[in-house]
Amino acid sequence: MLEKTPIKIFSGAGTEYLSNKIVKFYKTSLGKKSILRFGDGEFQPCFEETVRNNFVFLIQSTFQPTENLFELLLMIDAAKRASAYKIIAVIPYFGFARQDRKDKPRVPIGAKLIANLLSAAGVSRIITMDLHADQIQGFFDIPVDHLYASVVFIPHIKKYLNMENLAFASPDMGGTKRANAYAKYFRANVVISHKRREKANEVASIKIIGNVKGKNIIIIDDLIDTAGTICKAAEVVMNKGANSVRVMATHAVLSNPAYERIENSVLKEVFVTDTIPLKKKTSKIKVISIAKIFADVIKQVYNYKSISSNFII
Repeated sequence: MLEKTPIKIFSGAGTEYLSNKIVKFYKTSLGKKSILRFGDGEFQPCFEETVRNNFVFLIQSTFQPTENLFELLLMIDAAKRASAYKIIAVIPYFGFARQDRKDKPRVPIGAKLIANLLSAAGVSRIITMDLHADQIQGFFDIPVDHLYASVVFIPHIKKYLNMENLAFASPDMGGTKRANAYAKYFRANVVISHKRREKANEVASIKIIGNVKGKNIIIIDDLIDTAGTICKAAEVVMNKGANSVRVMATHAVLSNPAYERIENSVLKEVFVTDTIPLKKKTSKIKVISIAKIFADVIKQVYNYKSISSNFII
């Protein structure tokens, strides 16, 4: 009988906080890796153990700074040149995903460029969560396992937020499909926010489509950046007679002044996952870990098994 191909799991420097949780659920330990840093800021990752003919899983979210993305690319290249059998990039938060199309002349399609860079570096497969746009999967010519945070959010809603008059809201027209999936699962109403921007990260106005009076609203989103949209949407919804407003968003980008906006808003609670580490703790922001999901999916991919059990909606 042929010996099974070994598995090694490594972490990028920016995601070690999550990688340690993932390998704990997997009941293993992270592979040994070092980073040589030069005086001018250049750096060189190095695997301190063999990866020859191994399944190599590289865990790294590509949030700011861009150094996180570049470290992942260098790790992929190092694994390829060290004769790894397969190289799987586990990217809980896929950065640059908002650049999924040309929305005005003379701009890049950043998400496609990142897909090209990962493929050129030598990655065999991508595992990620809640892409800003589902069609980004089509930017790759390799398998993409696209996971959803609903697998942790839905049980949390059932256990802790089982409220009457529940309704789900989208913060903008683009998130309608996501909010509608939750509403369909819970047989609840869906509310849509029509958002108008005058420039990036600045919301000019929001109009609410749907009845919110007397409802306990949960806004569903893939990420929170400056929190301007969700805070303004929550204020409009409360002014229209909602009982309460909460948010469930996968990626806590939380650029300035997001923390202050959330803390001073009418929002009751904001639930996020740990795909991105929080810069500071606040009373309203609660973290739900997705480490177990990624550990399960890594195990299923390694054993050539279906991952469909990790989907609820």
